[in-house]
Amino acid sequence: MLPKQFFWAILLAIWGYALWRGRSDERVAASVCLLASVITHFVISPIAVRYKGIETGLLLVDAGVLGAFIVIALRSERFWPLWVAGLQLTMSMAHFLKAIDVSLLPRAYAAAAVFWSYPILFIIAVGTWRHQRRYHRELGTPAPIV
Repeated sequence: MLPKQFFWAILLAIWGYALWRGRSDERVAASVCLLASVITHFVISPIAVRYKGIETGLLLVDAGVLGAFIVIALRSERFWPLWVAGLQLTMSMAHFLKAIDVSLLPRAYAAAAVFWSYPILFIIAVGTWRHQRRYHRELGTPAPIV
């Protein structure tokens, strides 16, 4: 897996970009990702036992994030929030799989629980970029590259 610092750098960059250039959908989605990442540090199990059983704290955080993404998707006029909600649902299913098969390897459970975080952030960044392009097209001004 990639180092935590890399994830945090990407997360903060996309969060800042969404706040700077995005609409409310992008801002809320990026803020949900940031808040969930911060909360995760407080609710995840110690490394010695991490992912050996169901991560209840992480399950609750993922359920909250899924709920927030579904609300964004239902209220949005854009398509990207549906992708984000779908990927978050996929991540949330990792907890369900661990509940079904407690012998699921901790490493596989961990990978399934966090893998889609990067594509979700990428989709939020692309959604923000596309919003800027539409916005400037409607104004008739050149869109910034970033």
